[in-house]
Amino acid sequence: MPNLLASLLSSSGALQAYDRVLEVTQSNVANASTPGYAKQVQSLYAMPFDPEQGTTGGVRDGEVQSARDEYAEQAVRRQVTALGDADQRVNSLTAIQSGFDISGDTGIPNALNQLFQSFSAWGMSPNSTVARQDVLDRAADLARSFQQAATGLGQVARDTEQQIKATMDQVNSLTLELQGYNQEIRRGAIHDAGLDARVHAALEGLSQLVDITTLKQADGSVTVMLSDGTTLAAGDQQYPLTYNLYQPAQPPPVYTEGPPSAQVTAADGSDVTANIHTGQLGALLDMRNRVLAGFLGDAYQPGELNRMAKSLADRINTVLASGNASDGPPPVPGAALFNYDGSNDTAVARSLAVTSAAPADLGAIDPGPPYVANGIPLKLSALATPQDDADKIDGFSYNEFYGLMAAGVGRELSDATTSQEVDQSLAAQAKNLRQQTSGVSLDEEATIMLQFQRGYQANAEMIKVLDQLTQDTIAMMQ
Repeated sequence: MPNLLASLLSSSGALQAYDRVLEVTQSNVANASTPGYAKQVQSLYAMPFDPEQGTTGGVRDGEVQSARDEYAEQAVRRQVTALGDADQRVNSLTAIQSGFDISGDTGIPNALNQLFQSFSAWGMSPNSTVARQDVLDRAADLARSFQQAATGLGQVARDTEQQIKATMDQVNSLTLELQGYNQEIRRGAIHDAGLDARVHAALEGLSQLVDITTLKQADGSVTVMLSDGTTLAAGDQQYPLTYNLYQPAQPPPVYTEGPPSAQVTAADGSDVTANIHTGQLGALLDMRNRVLAGFLGDAYQPGELNRMAKSLADRINTVLASGNASDGPPPVPGAALFNYDGSNDTAVARSLAVTSAAPADLGAIDPGPPYVANGIPLKLSALATPQDDADKIDGFSYNEFYGLMAAGVGRELSDATTSQEVDQSLAAQAKNLRQQTSGVSLDEEATIMLQFQRGYQANAEMIKVLDQLTQDTIAMMQ
């Protein structure tokens, strides 16, 4: 009789263990597509079997274990960070490139060519009022083209600033979530598979935005830091980032009226902008503080677009000022063609405009020596294919200089697109490897379910037999 009861108890324990396996399998199947979820495995332990000692064997359930591989998780997060950086660079550079036209059909290149052609036409008819008016009209077109280019890039800069703020808000939102998850873990939910899935989903989402380092503490909570060690979340505390526009004080600014730079500060007030290199936030900061500042200027540079506008306007005005509108007596000097905000070198392109000069004010006469009646228009038309260094900017013609600006954006966009394709492949590969390690296989779970259902049924039949034997034994004793 005792052996029957022991066998009955053993079979009952096996049923309980199999039931736990089926519950875990059901949870795996239900959460197979849940972001951040890792396969759970119910551990089973064989009980000792020794009839002489009265141990009847059997099986008992142990703790539920996670199949999560933290190395695989880190590999995925690294690739997601790189992909987030490449995606953002492609999007930002595409917006910047749209402001540059190298076809010569529109924008600055077209307006520049039209102005040079008007100089040539004026040179053929130096006394023609129509030719002089055409010069004024084409100059106005060029000034508007510079203004539109500066305005367009300025809008991209403002959009980028808004994106930086929105991205940083997402970073803070996710670190706030992780703070809450850490609190739950510390309250005893360290083995909660659903909570663990939410933690890792938040970490993966955060890694797309900014490069992070994570440390799992002894109590199960997660510490999240920037790559430079700046803490974002630790234990039950969050350390949010702050965004603002600022004018740097050191080194002393060269262009005090230049556009401000984007800055990200840590919770302790330290500037961490230079330490955010990658991820969406890193790419946005680089676009704003390097690429766009290279065209529009900042505290330390006037910006290439402004340099080109200033150099071109100054050179044309200098050539015109060297000529005369009439021989007199007394000789009447020629008027300038362009003006701009001379107090702010970072505002030249957006402030460039044509002077109020009348057609008769434009001087075509080069008093020499030698005296040339159409010498000034000829000198101006030579700007299209300059030979004199004074007619160039950094050793290039104005068309070439503009082409170099546009080519620089195109080159960066091409590199970013290539990186995007590579990073997409690497991220997919890392996720596939993680899936093989800790992902849920529905085929595998179906096999486990079938296996333990059969075991459950077999144990149920065993219990029926033991129950019948127990009843027969009791009847015989009576």
